[in-house]
Amino acid sequence: MKRHKLLPLTETMHYILLAVREPLHGYAIMQKVERMSDGQVRIAAGTLYGAIENLLKAGWIALLPSEDPRRKVYRITEEGLQILEAEQQRLQHILSLYEGSGDHEEV
Repeated sequence: MKRHKLLPLTETMHYILLAVREPLHGYAIMQKVERMSDGQVRIAAGTLYGAIENLLKAGWIALLPSEDPRRKVYRITEEGLQILEAEQQRLQHILSLYEGSGDHEEV
């Protein structure tokens, strides 16, 4: 199977997918990412909406019906959750290599 062009996830996409495990609109996503990253990651509006467009096209997030037509609300899809899980496993493997517990050959 061919790997998706958006993989591995960028830091921004990781944070957005993690943020929209609950329904959120764009500005709330920006605020949540900043909180989750302890202020280390601040996503500009242009970056956010470009990433959201890519995540929507990939089917990893969905646009939800909103009571306020001016606010678009997004939520992660089942496929998006699967992508997050796969990326978590990939990153855990990389971290295990830092810890010396990974299965690798000596050079």
